[in-house]
Amino acid sequence: MLKNQQQKEEITIEFPNNSLLAIMIGQHSINILKLEKLLDIHISQFGNQFNIYGDKKSTDLGKTILTNVYNKLSNREIEAIDLKFSNFETEFRMCNSKDKTNSKLNKVKDVFQYKFETWKKTIVSKSLGQNDYFDALNNYELVFGLGPAGTGKSYLAVAKGIDMLKKGLVEKIILTRPAVEAGERLGFLPGDMKEKIDPYLRPMYDALYDMMPSDRVEKKIISGEIEIAPLAFMRGRTFNNAFVIVDEAQNTTSVQMKMVLTRLGEGSRMVINGDLSQVDLPAGQMSGLQESQKILTKISDIKIVTLEAEDVIRHPIVAKIIKAYDQKIKNNF
Repeated sequence: MLKNQQQKEEITIEFPNNSLLAIMIGQHSINILKLEKLLDIHISQFGNQFNIYGDKKSTDLGKTILTNVYNKLSNREIEAIDLKFSNFETEFRMCNSKDKTNSKLNKVKDVFQYKFETWKKTIVSKSLGQNDYFDALNNYELVFGLGPAGTGKSYLAVAKGIDMLKKGLVEKIILTRPAVEAGERLGFLPGDMKEKIDPYLRPMYDALYDMMPSDRVEKKIISGEIEIAPLAFMRGRTFNNAFVIVDEAQNTTSVQMKMVLTRLGEGSRMVINGDLSQVDLPAGQMSGLQESQKILTKISDIKIVTLEAEDVIRHPIVAKIIKAYDQKIKNNF
């Protein structure tokens, strides 16, 4: 049942390749059913023809999304084997961004201009905010990625690091984060130091295994080409010819943030990622990430990119949850 019964229209679009259409709609037309729910429209398929019925804005949006997904399948920008409904959601975010300034509209055309090549897949941007982040990772030696969970900050940073390692532009990737936990204390967890620390670094391992064969990951960890360690282990070192990623940086102290920023050596790049809405430091202690934004904001060689709820690439409900919590904070209740 469509929510709004006013100003309805029906439009028709046709696609020439029935084989691509079968891939696009998914098994039992699951992608079309989800798109109907997402846009509150009705889509009927007759052979290679789609009839879209709903309010004008939604039907136009549905036509654009279907056309874009089809064209990207046709141009091999999306591999058939990888097509999921998330590809439709990506197009929805691109087309339906609330902040559609002229500059952002122009960026929509070039949103796939950046690609990071890893050993298992090619990583492309999936939102306007991610496109800005890609641009920063390609053009700045020190990048701050701010924003809520699910916006791809850490994943894309790992992808850029792997891309540079694969091309021989850096000699190693260093992945680190502060071992600050919400609820548990490291000393009370079972196992040796590695076993205590590894759960906090699990997201980094997951990203590596998603982009590299597992045996290659293990070999590069053993050889030192990939290093994963808690932030405390970085003290006293200098990183040369390395790609350094500091994850969960909202949980760094002021001293830790200054320490890691001053580790940057010749031929290296660094990415500092964090979500200032999820600080687990003791009450009253300022986040090193928050402080660094105030101190470093005027340095032109440093790029600060802020991702928003619209850039969340997890389940669509995650973006709604983030917006609800943000509204709660604004209303102070």
